[in-house]
Amino acid sequence: MSKKSRSKIWFLVHSWVALPIWFFVLIVCVTGTLAVVSKEIVWLAYPEVRATAPSDDAQRLSFEQIRNTIKQNEPNLNVGFISQPDGDYFALNVRVTFPEGRTTNAYVNPYTGAIQGFAASFDFRQFTRALHGWWLVPFTNGYSWGWYLVSLLGIPMLVSLITGLVVYKKFWKGFFKPTLRFNHGARIFWGDFHRLSGIWSIWFILVISVTGIWFLIQAILGDNNISLSSRAPAASILPHASVPLTADGKPVPMISLDKAMEIAQERIPGLEASFISPPLNAYSNMSIAGRSWYPLMFQTAEINPYTGEVASTHLLSDRNKIEFVTESMRPLHTGDFGGIWIKLIWAFFGLVLSMMVLSGLLIWSKRTALATLNALKREAKTANQAKTRSEPAVPHVPAETSL
Repeated sequence: MSKKSRSKIWFLVHSWVALPIWFFVLIVCVTGTLAVVSKEIVWLAYPEVRATAPSDDAQRLSFEQIRNTIKQNEPNLNVGFISQPDGDYFALNVRVTFPEGRTTNAYVNPYTGAIQGFAASFDFRQFTRALHGWWLVPFTNGYSWGWYLVSLLGIPMLVSLITGLVVYKKFWKGFFKPTLRFNHGARIFWGDFHRLSGIWSIWFILVISVTGIWFLIQAILGDNNISLSSRAPAASILPHASVPLTADGKPVPMISLDKAMEIAQERIPGLEASFISPPLNAYSNMSIAGRSWYPLMFQTAEINPYTGEVASTHLLSDRNKIEFVTESMRPLHTGDFGGIWIKLIWAFFGLVLSMMVLSGLLIWSKRTALATLNALKREAKTANQAKTRSEPAVPHVPAETSL
């Protein structure tokens, strides 16, 4: 075998070895697409997750009314936090504790306050996000190696975007003259599709790759106990002496959840509170969180449950420039910040990205398979020629002549 032939064979071996990497990237893209709309898929599959109004003119209950209704219907349950998922078509998530100490999340109808069901310990949403984010590898000591493996893909994805724009000259023409040829064979079609979908997904690939690289940096920082946060610890514990007491020595009644929400919204203009946690005990504050004009971050407030005084807040203005960027990374990656339409946009381009990887895989595999077949034919032909040359020549025996 010549030196050139050996190099060709090694190149083909190298190409086939990359096959598992292609499939890994494809699975990560597909599971990421599913993870974006995983809550909506659960909503479609399970009626108890839906916020079904009993009538067209039904009004949603306040959080205080929700808590009172649950206590009235289920007096043995202890009600913890109440949360409204992103999308008013979802039932409320309410943390409840049973008399024996078991704690779980309940799906509560926001119009009636009725408990419609209880969340599974590991549902489809958690499965798809765990499979996409860290390949179900457990976190035994810091971030799992699955997290590192997936987040590392952000680097080649960003490099592929940059090199693709360099290789594809005048790529911007694809916006004005898109080309997708259907009648020139699968090779031409998938090549056109790969280029066209790449052009229209430039912004999405950039967002996903940059945020993916951030997840890698986040893991490295976390495993080395390095924090970028400037946030002071929340004032969640009240000094015992500060708790007002009645004449018989008992703590005075706490303010309602609705009053606490009103106080938080007065303190944080534009706050759309979607989470409230009542005090865990007689010496802790209420916690309230929600989004405002900047949907990528939550703002929070800790409120004294007896006096209504705002003990502490964590506002947009409290973040430094690094925090403003880093805290925006996760919602930008998942599309979980603007309701169903943002999720559908993220899911659509996630599907396009998955198809890009698939088209690249098909183009690559066909090219590699043809190159391998041609290489095997050449080697077979060379071997036959060598065998022919090495066989001894048969001596010529003249035909007998008659005497």
